Amino acid sequence: MESRLSTQVEEPFDELKTRKNFILKACIFATGLSGIVAEYVMSTLASYLLGNTVLQWTLIVSFMLFAMGLGSRFSRFIPDRYLLDAFIVTEFVLSILTAGSASLTYLLSAYVQDIWIFIYFIAITIGVLIGFEIPLATRLNDFFEELRINISTVMEKDYYGALLGGLLFAFVALPHLGLTYTPIILGMINFLVAAALFMQFRQHLVRLRTLTAGLVMVPLIIGFVAIAAQPIVLYGEQRKYMDKIIYREQTPYQRIVITQWKDYFWLYLDGNEQFSTYDEERYHEPLVHPAMQAAVARERVLVLGGGDGLAVREVLKYPEVNEIVLVDIDPAITRLAATHPVLTAINQNALNHPKVTVINQDAYVYLKESKSLYDVIIIDLPDPKSVQLARLYSVEFYRLCRRHLSNGGTLVTQATSPFFARKAFLSILKTIRAAGFTAVPYRNHIPTLGEWGWVVGINRPDMDTAAFKQYLMTRRFDTVPTRFLNQEAMQRMLLFGKNELDGLEEVDITNQMGLKVYQYYLKGDWDLY
Repeated sequence: MESRLSTQVEEPFDELKTRKNFILKACIFATGLSGIVAEYVMSTLASYLLGNTVLQWTLIVSFMLFAMGLGSRFSRFIPDRYLLDAFIVTEFVLSILTAGSASLTYLLSAYVQDIWIFIYFIAITIGVLIGFEIPLATRLNDFFEELRINISTVMEKDYYGALLGGLLFAFVALPHLGLTYTPIILGMINFLVAAALFMQFRQHLVRLRTLTAGLVMVPLIIGFVAIAAQPIVLYGEQRKYMDKIIYREQTPYQRIVITQWKDYFWLYLDGNEQFSTYDEERYHEPLVHPAMQAAVARERVLVLGGGDGLAVREVLKYPEVNEIVLVDIDPAITRLAATHPVLTAINQNALNHPKVTVINQDAYVYLKESKSLYDVIIIDLPDPKSVQLARLYSVEFYRLCRRHLSNGGTLVTQATSPFFARKAFLSILKTIRAAGFTAVPYRNHIPTLGEWGWVVGINRPDMDTAAFKQYLMTRRFDTVPTRFLNQEAMQRMLLFGKNELDGLEEVDITNQMGLKVYQYYLKGDWDLY
């Protein structure tokens, strides 16, 4: 192959040489694009199915980079006469593997308990194949350019493709195609690379008949995957949930799933239950009303998180509230809460109320940029199960909240389970106190969630913990319509059993350098949960 290709391209300023060199460089650019997106797809898939986003992204990317090193090493054993054949075969295999990766993973996750083994196997295999590409492309390009230019050209096109791939994944693929169809598009890109090389260099191929068969079979396989992907993913995902899935959406931030059993509905984010209409009042009423009743004023209320609108629904029960600002990072969940008939029925169309302003922004960024003052701040965020979320349970964050509170204003946060993650619960309590609040913990049993906890703090340095707790015990809650909460329930929620709050002195507060709550949370007894 070398002599035949060299003879053809040694003519100066040859038009054929220029065209074929352009095709090869375009293919290198495309493989760089698809390679980086494949890493992102596998990392996102692992995060959704296995949890712990930072850990999964770190491990998947690291293992794939290591596998690329292995692929590069293996490529040295390909003789020059088989370079084109090997490159095209690699693209064929990558086409099928990437196109079917997500669908097959979803399907197996319904049956395989240790699905992480399969996810990492697929990621490493894809990494080996990606690593196989670059040295082959470099050796192929050696027929067109001298070594000094060859290496820089190949790496340049690969890195440029990676940049475009990252941008497309973040702003186009994941938001609009999701994890179902993004891998299929990747498969098609790899196939188009193989097809372009086949058409331009077919006279140099050694296994022409075999590769011709691949050129026919691979798009048929990808087409089958494209047709079957939606029902496969739905079937695999449905097997994860006890009840019928009536809505699902992948956003750049999370996986949204709504299920139904009889007349009850569940909302899941990344596979974690957020609420069930079976008993959601046992969560949202304790979240909202103690803080609202304890505040000196209730004219302006800030809700951080709570994109489902249920906390806002409870706040709207107070006629003296003039303004509610809801800050949630994911526009998809607030859009859903404002438009989906199931959620609007549950939240009583709260997000469309004229008193409510919805801002889609990171809560920390909003507080840093905002100059507004509030009477009540309600924090309804997911558990501190990732580094990103744990920073919203830090002393720096609570101090920032306090700067936005009026004198006598209150702050409340959901504080995970005091039973399954006791140290995380105690760390949240201690951290809020360290931020300058007089803070009191309380908890409630929610049938679909188990034992759950909250911490409420008041911006009154003159009030000690005992006085604040006694004040909360006297709240009657008969001025607002509630389904669960009354004075007796509040009194019970403020009481803890023997040793349940022991160890407060031993736990550390959470700051942004240590994020202790994240470590405590991961060490909780979630296997029992």
